[in-house]
Amino acid sequence: MTERYDCHYCKESLFGKKYVLREENPYCVKCYESLVRTLPSHNPPNRHWHEDCFKCFQCKRSLVDKPFSTKDEQLLCTECYSNEYSSKCHQCKKTIMPGSRKMEHKGNSWHETCFTCHRCQQPIGTKSFIPKDNNNFCVPCYEKQFAMQCVHCKKPITTGGVTYRDQPWHKDCFLCTSCKQQLSGQRFTSRDDFAYCLNCFCNLYAKKCASCTTPISGLGGSKYISFEERQWHNDCFNCKKCSVSLVGRGFLTERDDILCPECGKDI
Repeated sequence: MTERYDCHYCKESLFGKKYVLREENPYCVKCYESLVRTLPSHNPPNRHWHEDCFKCFQCKRSLVDKPFSTKDEQLLCTECYSNEYSSKCHQCKKTIMPGSRKMEHKGNSWHETCFTCHRCQQPIGTKSFIPKDNNNFCVPCYEKQFAMQCVHCKKPITTGGVTYRDQPWHKDCFLCTSCKQQLSGQRFTSRDDFAYCLNCFCNLYAKKCASCTTPISGLGGSKYISFEERQWHNDCFNCKKCSVSLVGRGFLTERDDILCPECGKDI
C-alpha cells in the first residue's frame, strides 16, 4: 500500500508542497535546485526562461510558482505529466495524480476512495483484505459470503478446520464428548453420533478383559478372544497355571479360570 509521497533525496513529505519530478522521482524545490547545481559536466547546463516562456510543453499554461516535471527535457505541468505518464486507477480508469494517496496490489493501482470492498462498498484503506475472483473483500464480508461456518459454534472457519460426518468444525471446537480434549490429529471414534477419544470411549463403553480387567477397544484391528460372554486380550488369553498362550488351541475352564489341556488333567 502506498501512503506517503516524500522527496526522493531528503525523504521529507511533499504533501501540500511544491515539488519537481525528475526521472520519475519527486524532489522538493530545495533538493532539486541543489541537485541541478551538482550535476556532472556531461549533463545539460542549467537553463533559464523568461517568465512568459516558462510554460507547459503540452497545454501551454504558465508554470510560474507551480509544481512541474520534466520529460525528455520538456517541461510539463503536473496535470499533463500525470495524464501522459502516471498510473491509472484500476477501478475508475482515471489518472492517479502525483502526491495523492493510492493503493497498490499485484501491479494494479487504485485511488484511495476507489479501493473498496466488493460486497459492502466501504473503503478498505490499510485494513486487511482478501482477493477473490478479481475482486477484493474486507475480511468480515469475505467471511460472511465465502467462509464455511463451524457446525458447533456457528462462526466462520477462516483457517484450518476439520471435517467430521461431512460437516465443518473449528479444530478448537472438535472435542472429545467426555474429557473435552481436542480430537484433531489423534485417533477417535464415535457412539450415538458423539465423538470420543479412544481412552474415554474404552473407559466408558468397551468390554473389560477377564484377565487384566483393562478395556478391550477392538479398534484398529486389535484382536481379542470371546467365550461365554467373557473377553480377553490376545496376550491375556493364557493358561492360569502354566501361562502358555491358548490362542488357537483347545482349553478347559475351571470356574473363572482357563487351563490348557495338560494342566486340566487334574480337574
